[in-house]
Amino acid sequence: MDGASGGSANATASIETRASWRTAWFVLAILTIAYGSPLLIVVGLKPIQEALNTDRSFVSLVIALVWIGTGLGGILMGWLADRIGIRATVAIGACMTAAGLAIASLGSTWAFFVGHILLGFLGNSAIHPPLLIYISRWFDRRRGTAIALISSGQYFAGVVWPAFFERAISSIGWQTLMAGYGVLVLAIVLPATLLLKPVPAAPQYSPDATAPERQLGGMRPNVVQVLMCAAAFCCCIPMALPQAHLVAFCTDVGISPARSATMLSVMLAAAFVARQAWGALADSIGGLGTVLAGSCLQALAIIAFSFTQDEAGLFVVAAAYGLGFAGIIPAYAVAVRDVFPSSEASWRMPLTLFAGMSGMAAGSWFAGMLYDHFGSYAPAFMTGIIFNIANLALVGFLVLRLPKARR
Repeated sequence: MDGASGGSANATASIETRASWRTAWFVLAILTIAYGSPLLIVVGLKPIQEALNTDRSFVSLVIALVWIGTGLGGILMGWLADRIGIRATVAIGACMTAAGLAIASLGSTWAFFVGHILLGFLGNSAIHPPLLIYISRWFDRRRGTAIALISSGQYFAGVVWPAFFERAISSIGWQTLMAGYGVLVLAIVLPATLLLKPVPAAPQYSPDATAPERQLGGMRPNVVQVLMCAAAFCCCIPMALPQAHLVAFCTDVGISPARSATMLSVMLAAAFVARQAWGALADSIGGLGTVLAGSCLQALAIIAFSFTQDEAGLFVVAAAYGLGFAGIIPAYAVAVRDVFPSSEASWRMPLTLFAGMSGMAAGSWFAGMLYDHFGSYAPAFMTGIIFNIANLALVGFLVLRLPKARR
């Protein structure tokens, strides 16, 4: 009897403690600062375009390269964090983010391009993906809620920074703002790395300690990985359109820059609030089921963007869009941990994030390219709807085939 009780206790042992949640909130604070850096170019898209004397597709391409660099570099940085530790990896990211912003602020086209390559590939990539993996290993029961919380740093940054950036660009210029924000990242994130604690050891009988299955729903694990990456790419193309072009889109239809920046904050504030609910849902129905639900709502919102032009309507649609897409990216991270063992998280999670960020990059770039060609964002929105439908087909297939992804 005692032996059976002991076995049951071990089987239900959890690594989650109050320290897990303290760590999650601390990581949220770090990411709120780090996520401000890519928002600089979103808020300042039109002034930057004018200052560099270039077209919108070039600035959109730079935004795209930040996303690609963050995802591609994240694969390297996830591997590196397992070898040199999370503190050193995030410290590298803070230094490279500051350096990238300093170079981009020099004011020439080449400096702007090179600075943002550095910002994405060695800066954000060393902060976001490694911290996502790090937090996923602090939790086993409420992993979805925890990942949703720290991923909300992107949206909390979206609430805090855009209005401030718009005013700062108007008063001191985007170059001074970029250089100053790099100093802020260095001053806050770098010393914060010293407070990141080692991940607790998993219990002996934790689900994370089990060996990976060689077949998943009749498919090999790497086939499942490819399908997840394809789904992430497709869903992030429409996700990128409002996030990268909302301020420019709104000013094009006659809304003031200040109100347009406020609209971006409203969208990201709605996403921040909704993401917590999406995280709790992922703990209940699994990561892929949550992706499917969020993608359905995102599709409806992107359709609404295609048919809305007035300011009040756009505020409503922006908030609805934030509610829809908020849980999708964290849910992919949960899905990877639902299906694959913890030992593979250091490369499977960044690889899935890279696919998603490549979609964000493609969506951001082609929206600018289509705008330059047609003088309107309508073709970009319609293309985004097509990719959203493809995502729904891929994720629906995985949900039906993978028992481990359903709870």
